[in-house]
Amino acid sequence: MKYSIVGIAALAALLVSQGCSSVTNSGDTSHDGHSSEHMHHHGHSTKDKGENSTITQAKLTTPQKILPNQSVPLVIAIQDTQGKPILKFDKFQEQLMHLIIVSDDLKIFNHLHPNYIGDGSFVIDTNFPEPNNYTIFSDYKPTGDNERVSVMNIKVTGYTPLPNELAKYSNTKNLLDTKVSLTFSQPTLKASQEVNLKFDLREATNNQPVKDLQPYLGEKAHLVIIKSSSPLTVSDYIHAHALKNSPQGQVNFITSFPQPGTYKLWMQFNRKGKIHTADFWVNVK
Repeated sequence: MKYSIVGIAALAALLVSQGCSSVTNSGDTSHDGHSSEHMHHHGHSTKDKGENSTITQAKLTTPQKILPNQSVPLVIAIQDTQGKPILKFDKFQEQLMHLIIVSDDLKIFNHLHPNYIGDGSFVIDTNFPEPNNYTIFSDYKPTGDNERVSVMNIKVTGYTPLPNELAKYSNTKNLLDTKVSLTFSQPTLKASQEVNLKFDLREATNNQPVKDLQPYLGEKAHLVIIKSSSPLTVSDYIHAHALKNSPQGQVNFITSFPQPGTYKLWMQFNRKGKIHTADFWVNVK
């Protein structure tokens, strides 16, 4: 959905009139926010802060009550520490903002690209499939500055069923027309060690290497990695970039896991104009 400046003003006024929830959380590795009766949480993004960098924060405005499987408008305002809007942004990976939404148990994952409507504000409609606590990673790049990640939280109310048995560790994921297998450049994943994550993509029907991968956001594929933690923070989030010289039918990513623990990986690729997501759990020593 596209929004105009007038439209966003009307939307913000509607959210306020209905009783809105406004959250401003940090992009730093700690959460020193405080809350008021109107649910304001304050923090700052300090990722890759250089000498001339501006400390930023992301303010999220939503309806006060969010129900499962209903369309919800999200308004994300990028500001400095004084609350003044950051006005200009650079594209990276073909977008001005990447919004990664995960449930805190990492069962639910969504990768969105909000529309920039000016005055530092981005907007998008989405839905949350089930009652849960959700963490939102807002990934953006103020013009002339470093890429930033700000973290926000949403609670979707309702009955939460008891969790099913934890997902088993598996290195193969069968999608509709693609079998994706994950291997590593070393037998054991160790914290702080560089590793090559190799995703092998084969036709589900004949097990031949996939030959029709199309670019997704300007790259062969994309990989988001999040450490299983509570609460989730910016230090738990990794957005890796595909190597351009990966062999046919394979997508490789060079990355490292900062701490020991359990991580979930979502590898996204484009076949025949459709975005596929293959997810895997890994254990890091």
